[in-house]
Amino acid sequence: MDQPFEPECSFSERATLLTSSAIREILKVTERPDVISFAGGLPAPSGFPVEVVRAAFDKVLVSNGRAALQYGPTEGYAPLRAWVAEDLNRNGARVTPDQILIVSGSQQALDLLGKVLIDKDSKVMVETPSYLGALQSFSLYQPRYESVASDEGGLIPEALNESNAQDARFLYALPNFQNPTGRTLDRQRREALVLQAARLRLPVVEDDPYGELRYAGEPQPGLLALGGDCGAHVIRMGSFSKVLAPGLRLGYIAASRRLIDKLVQAKQATDLHTASLTQMAVYEIVKDGFLTQHLPTVRELYRKQCGYMLDALAREFPASVTWTRPEGGMFIWVTLPEGIDTTQLLQQAIEQKVAFVPGQPFYASASAPRNTLRLSFVTVPEDKIRSGVATLGRLIKAQLG
Repeated sequence: MDQPFEPECSFSERATLLTSSAIREILKVTERPDVISFAGGLPAPSGFPVEVVRAAFDKVLVSNGRAALQYGPTEGYAPLRAWVAEDLNRNGARVTPDQILIVSGSQQALDLLGKVLIDKDSKVMVETPSYLGALQSFSLYQPRYESVASDEGGLIPEALNESNAQDARFLYALPNFQNPTGRTLDRQRREALVLQAARLRLPVVEDDPYGELRYAGEPQPGLLALGGDCGAHVIRMGSFSKVLAPGLRLGYIAASRRLIDKLVQAKQATDLHTASLTQMAVYEIVKDGFLTQHLPTVRELYRKQCGYMLDALAREFPASVTWTRPEGGMFIWVTLPEGIDTTQLLQQAIEQKVAFVPGQPFYASASAPRNTLRLSFVTVPEDKIRSGVATLGRLIKAQLG
């Protein structure tokens, strides 16, 4: 039988820059049920409020079904935008509903910001290391990355100066339980960062998908809230993926009206608007304070999971290995002795049916260290955490001799 004719496509220059996520590629290998995977940054399904979500969709469809199934405004469902603004203001910000854009998940927020803020060879400042999904999204617009020094306390505000920030379009930062390191900026660094960015007239994209998942330490104010009059330089991203469920694909951007208006134009060309039904259902869930009842259970679950992994690391890893101790979120960052290549270690680990994410893809610089890795702990049962970490410990000790 003749093969069907497939016309030859000429890809755009931008399309040739597309690459697969290193994490997504690893997840393909770990789909087998016998593999212990610390690779995926997935929230724990046991924390999804399935019945509450079902009831909300039912209520919306029964009471306002035709509107929920119709096209909606690009900016988003007005009551949900108002709720987001009120929630941010309750935590110290000063925004109005018309400064909120509802998007189809944080990844769309990253893409839209890239579209409207980045030209080819524009300078974009990022943490060292940074969120892989952001690097992947921004890279499509061909920026020139400027890595900002970080240490165990996260991004170092003093590393921003007139020289490296000159002509930068923005700084991308995750102040709470950063992906991939789990580090959190303390209040002193947050204040210093906001003031320095304002002095340099440097916009800051504050990505905060994990901020509500704190299970240790003291809550810290967001960069947008700390900014005051300087807050005009802060663009905040938030998400319902980690507090409700990622399958809802719902997030938001809070920014100046000027930027929101331009983002709305970019979104109109992308998908017209975020799903009306989903927005209305999520508003139905959150409007009467459900998250204040729901999140303590999720935090306690994550606290226990993190504790299991920290205990296992202390028991199984050699003394020459160090790791972060997150106060929230989903990740632990591990640094091995120099000379151990975690990309090669991953291949050995997969043969032993254990997976993790090597650290190298999280760096914007080509000179990334090769001896780091990220572990995600929230979806793995306690016994498998202990077993998987023990396997990694044996492999690391074997390399050290």
